[in-house]
Amino acid sequence: MDGNGRWATGRGLPRIAGHRAGAQAVRRTIEAAIESGVGWLTLYAFSSENWRRPQAEVLDLTGLLRHYIRQELAELKAQGVRLRILGDRNRFDADICADLDRAEAETRANSRLNLNVALSYGARSEIVAAARLAAEAVRDGTLNLADLDETAFARLLSTAGMPDPDLVIRTSGEHRLSNFLLWQSAYAELVFTDVLWPDFGPAEFAAALAEFSRRERRFGARPG
Repeated sequence: MDGNGRWATGRGLPRIAGHRAGAQAVRRTIEAAIESGVGWLTLYAFSSENWRRPQAEVLDLTGLLRHYIRQELAELKAQGVRLRILGDRNRFDADICADLDRAEAETRANSRLNLNVALSYGARSEIVAAARLAAEAVRDGTLNLADLDETAFARLLSTAGMPDPDLVIRTSGEHRLSNFLLWQSAYAELVFTDVLWPDFGPAEFAAALAEFSRRERRFGARPG
């Protein structure tokens, strides 16, 4: 979800205004996903690299996260959304961690939309952490090295038990994955749009789904 800062700068507004507008785009996109019958939606909200931004912006972002979780939890529950958090949540303040834990617990029974929010997330770190778990399991004798295949490794990732993404949408004219679900997106279709994230809504979501529907997915196999 990229382009919040450029959206604000283009309007002569502080960057936090762009992040607030981006939070509204999150709500629109969740609603569009539900209306479209999408079962799983993952939003890359805060990367592990975002911690390197200026401290004032990080404080604004974490404050916005705190506000969003507290204000939107009731709506997520009402719409049948199950929330899961991907990433190292322990880097956030204790009250935010508690809010995230509560939001996950209170939406656990929902199934209309599975919503993953990637916070303090980086795919390389995720893969390294899974490799460490695999090495420890082999060392401890709970995993036979010969049994460590792609399926077994995937069970050690933060997305264990979740389907791999079919479609990755990147906003604001950027054409890269930026450390997002690198393992899981191996065969995902990629759609790039010049629309800045705060301007993203149902029409842009529908256009991405329409583009996806025109793709021929072969997963590495030759065309028939």
